[in-house]
Amino acid sequence: MTSASVTLPVPVPAPRREAWRARLIEFLLVGGATLVLFPLAWLLRRAVGLDDSELAIGFLTFHAATVINDPHFAVTYLLFYKDARRRALGGVLAPAQRARYIVAGLLVPLALLAWAACALATGSARTMGFMIQLMFLLVGWHYVKQGFGVLTVLSARRGFRFSPLERKVVLFHCFAAWAYAWASPADPGRELEEKGVVYTSLAHPPALEPLTRAAFALSALALLWVLARRWRADGRLPPLGPLSGFLITVWLWTVYSSLDRLMMYVIPALHSVQYLYFVWLLKRNEARDAEGPPLFGRPTGLRLGLLAASAVGLGWVVFRGAPALLDGARGALVLGASGDEAMAGLGPTPYFAAVYVFVNIHHYFMDNVIWRRENPDTRYLLRQDARESAGG
Repeated sequence: MTSASVTLPVPVPAPRREAWRARLIEFLLVGGATLVLFPLAWLLRRAVGLDDSELAIGFLTFHAATVINDPHFAVTYLLFYKDARRRALGGVLAPAQRARYIVAGLLVPLALLAWAACALATGSARTMGFMIQLMFLLVGWHYVKQGFGVLTVLSARRGFRFSPLERKVVLFHCFAAWAYAWASPADPGRELEEKGVVYTSLAHPPALEPLTRAAFALSALALLWVLARRWRADGRLPPLGPLSGFLITVWLWTVYSSLDRLMMYVIPALHSVQYLYFVWLLKRNEARDAEGPPLFGRPTGLRLGLLAASAVGLGWVVFRGAPALLDGARGALVLGASGDEAMAGLGPTPYFAAVYVFVNIHHYFMDNVIWRRENPDTRYLLRQDARESAGG
């Protein structure tokens, strides 16, 4: 064989290989892992049966929450209340953003605390049930807004920006998905249980489900239209990774989250990983700025490690330590009542239920302040290092 007939492989530059590896990791972290876990859940169910697989996945996700779900809630408090007084009362932010800080940081938790205290003091499952239903109403809003952030922020990091019309259509799809997810399935008013609290849900009007389904379908068509319009105009679509993360968040985590019983246990963890990835982007870039001149602060790795450890520790206190302590002493904590008898309607862990619902709802409101464009810290989300830039 002559040398002319030998085909040598063309080496891929190392920076580009690293960039593609980073893109793949990002895709998995912002939702792409869902596409891998669905077939794995099916294989597990086929191998050991639904009951055993559900027990195994439930056990795994319960304990994994200590280092995934719980820190994702806790880190929100660390981000939000850092310099909160200066943000809310100083001149660093615009008046509207300062008002949001006051509402989310002071008024909302006071209202939720009064609500939970009333339910606990009276032992009212009905009162706590209304609070739980508010949590379930707002969780869809929280998920789709995070999906919107995945699409817009990660697309902007690759140089793709949405026009005002495109942003409105994407948000229309988000909110239509939220409405349909909440209205489906139709609910005539059922007896439900959450964290030991048994309550009766508010009935949905029979026409609500088909109406929201039609709005969701219409919003999907509108989304396809703006994407096709953008393709015809400049031959570009949003980057595949951010677009996939957005669609997975809206369709598989929000609207059709009950498609697979095993995945229902995993979706909250996937959502938390997606959230923590953005926290990492924000705080990594902020730490890199502080590490150099003129501040010469702590190394980036140390800052991120301290933040992670603080989030894990605070998450354990909020969701494990404090509720266990309070529920263990609940008889002494109910004033003017006979302890356990007064709280019997709230199940065996009433304080855990109250804390869980309080933190979830408060988390949604704090998030709506932290990740807004009006927050100057979000500029760190668009910073890229050389490896990321090499990927285009």
